[in-house]
Amino acid sequence: MNKQPASLNIETLPGPQDIARKELENGIVILVRPNFNTLSVSLAGYLPAGSLYEPEEKLGLADFTASGLMRGTQQRSFQEIYNSLESIGASLRFSGGTHTSGFSGKALADDLDILTEILKQSLLNPTFPSQQVERIRSQQLTGLDLRAQDTGDMASLVFDQLAYQNHPYRHPGDGFPETIAAITRRDLLDFHSRQYGPRGMVISVSGAVQPERVFQLIEDTLGSWDNPDQPEEITVPPAPDISETIKRHHTIPEKSQADLVLGAPGPSRCSPDFIPARLGNNILGQFGMMGRIGDAVRSKAGLAYYAYSSVSSSIGPGPWTVSAGVNPADLDRALDLIIQEIEAYVSQPVTGEELGNSKSSYIGKLPLALESNAGVASALLNLERYGLGLDYYQNYQAMINQVSAEEILEVSRKYLDPDRLAVATAGP
Repeated sequence: MNKQPASLNIETLPGPQDIARKELENGIVILVRPNFNTLSVSLAGYLPAGSLYEPEEKLGLADFTASGLMRGTQQRSFQEIYNSLESIGASLRFSGGTHTSGFSGKALADDLDILTEILKQSLLNPTFPSQQVERIRSQQLTGLDLRAQDTGDMASLVFDQLAYQNHPYRHPGDGFPETIAAITRRDLLDFHSRQYGPRGMVISVSGAVQPERVFQLIEDTLGSWDNPDQPEEITVPPAPDISETIKRHHTIPEKSQADLVLGAPGPSRCSPDFIPARLGNNILGQFGMMGRIGDAVRSKAGLAYYAYSSVSSSIGPGPWTVSAGVNPADLDRALDLIIQEIEAYVSQPVTGEELGNSKSSYIGKLPLALESNAGVASALLNLERYGLGLDYYQNYQAMINQVSAEEILEVSRKYLDPDRLAVATAGP
């Protein structure tokens, strides 16, 4: 019997009725959703300063720069920054991504002005003290050493190189040991002064605060920020075609596990293909942490420690992949069985029961993602990042419910061809 999709209480979801949006004259976009059921606020944001803007010989520069923003500013030392946050029970962190560098923080609503002042100082006036730069470098090199011995991480890295040949997405955001070693303090200062600016910046706030207060607070702290040298945002090209299945193995000696990642570039988050792809992928290899692939490869055949598929959200053509961890002796058998499952998946529509379960899963998970201020702040950013519109969550249930099995099949065949896959493996 087909399961009826879950139903949402639309009145409780973020929408035009309770999301306030304002764009400052310098280009900063602010989104606010009040929530007075709590005493705290969560803040999140991003600006176009990701790894797309770094030179190939300095891969990892964007993430390195983001990691250094709070290591000292013109107003506060590293220790003073963290003492200021700790004294009010607040937090703030920065991270580098592909298209953007982002930040997130939380504080009591009464302390939002302190949080935004530290945000301002970190964004506008970082000093990148030499001692802190070397500490960050050491941490990142340690992370890369660990990556080099992780079969899952290395399979993912090799997959990106295969699936995105001559495309910006082929580069790892954390770089390589030689590129991290080549980054100087001057590189950090130059990247910051060139790339950090208000144009393209988005800030979202959710919690016990009125929108007017947030607008005024950010106007007072960041409204006069200007960077005439800030470059235009980069638009990534379409994904390269994979004309035939390509395979590469990365050897890591003396490992007891091998990992595989196979797939192809999928739809961008902005594409109408994205929701059908995600609903279908839920059935292929993710629903209930199993899906068809987990059921076939892990439960029935006993060939994998884990096996799942995923469709990544990205401004550009994010990957649609299947990942698995297996005994090295079972690598080829597992790979063959996964490809057989993909072949079956793109040969006929999913069943009505599978589709109903997948829809219920996606509809039911939405309120859980929005139950915290941090979840709402992140969700508001996605509305702006992908141009979804303030009414997106109000329309979410209807968008999910109108997807048909035939539409999923059409989209799946468009992106997943069993004869044209990138196959990356890592292990002994």
